[in-house]
Amino acid sequence: MSLESFNIIESTLREGEQFVGANFTTDDKLRIADALDEFGVEYIELTSPAASPQSLDDAKKIAQRRLKAKILTHVRCHVDDAKLALDTGVQGIDLVIGTSSYLREFSHGMAMQQVIDRAVEVLTWLRAQAPNLEIRFSTEDSFRSEEADLFRVYLAVDRVGVDRFGIADTVGIATPMRVYQLVSGLRRLVKAGIEFHGHNDSGCAIANAVTALEAGATHIDTSVLGIGERNGIAPLGGFIARMYAINPSLVKKKYRLRKLRKLDDMIAAMVGVGIPFNNYITGVTAFTHKAGIHAKAILNQPETYEILNPKDFGMTRYISIAHKLTGWNAIKDRADQLGLPLTDEQIKEVTAHIKMVADQKKLDLNDVDELLYRWADGVNNEPIGK
Repeated sequence: MSLESFNIIESTLREGEQFVGANFTTDDKLRIADALDEFGVEYIELTSPAASPQSLDDAKKIAQRRLKAKILTHVRCHVDDAKLALDTGVQGIDLVIGTSSYLREFSHGMAMQQVIDRAVEVLTWLRAQAPNLEIRFSTEDSFRSEEADLFRVYLAVDRVGVDRFGIADTVGIATPMRVYQLVSGLRRLVKAGIEFHGHNDSGCAIANAVTALEAGATHIDTSVLGIGERNGIAPLGGFIARMYAINPSLVKKKYRLRKLRKLDDMIAAMVGVGIPFNNYITGVTAFTHKAGIHAKAILNQPETYEILNPKDFGMTRYISIAHKLTGWNAIKDRADQLGLPLTDEQIKEVTAHIKMVADQKKLDLNDVDELLYRWADGVNNEPIGK
């Protein structure tokens, strides 16, 4: 189990570039790399330098930036791509080759033995050129590949020697149970690290990532806001939220959590999307409470209805009170904030009035405050707004 020891491979600058709205300039990439490094991710993964001349130049610039995070680039399992990757000066190379019948027939056109031969050829060449380079070998579309084929290629690669094996849920088809079976099976065969890359097409990316750790994986791929091809991959914020819920002290020690909002805001602006209202941690309603019984408990002990402490992320909780579900404890708390010396009986009376008015019209916080001031002044028989 790797829940006590895991690494994030942050792929906004690789997988995230595949998002339909992403068109990062060199300056954008440098800002993103710096912000991810400030947050504390262990690895930053870059687009293949073979993608374009600018991708090659940008990889060189980021590799030379002397960040604390290790800089990786993700390339096809081909000697020419590997040569370009070496020339960038990155600290690690992530090789990938498709192993599902779909990719072998409709993408690279190789039989499984050819896949194995190619993997061994490229890895042997890389090891000879750069013995100390960190190397990952990944199978693309792992969960639509035959398990026997996967283990054949993994074992052949293991004999050459890699630092990390990659398992990729390329189309988001995997379930947590299937992830556990495949990762734990590989864990029994090899001693190297195991990386999980999970797409979110069917909504399981975060659950699958955590299950991969439970099964023995050591590295998880994320991107800010989950951006990537189609629905993207496990979002950095969502993965952090899940791991914080399991072990808050570890997550607070590893990462500068207050930097997460800056990351989400920055990427959202760059790719032209809004942060969803229900986004993990940074969504506008992430720490908002409305129901009366919830509000009472939150006021007494926030952990009653919160598994994440908003203060740890530089966020604040908000108790919504201008509605028919409000409770007198929440209204009393607001009166105390305003410094109004209302008795409990007065608070209960004004709360009943708020509920009655809210059944007839939409209220906001200013309306509630107006009513509280009226009750404090003993003038409570006029319509709101008069």
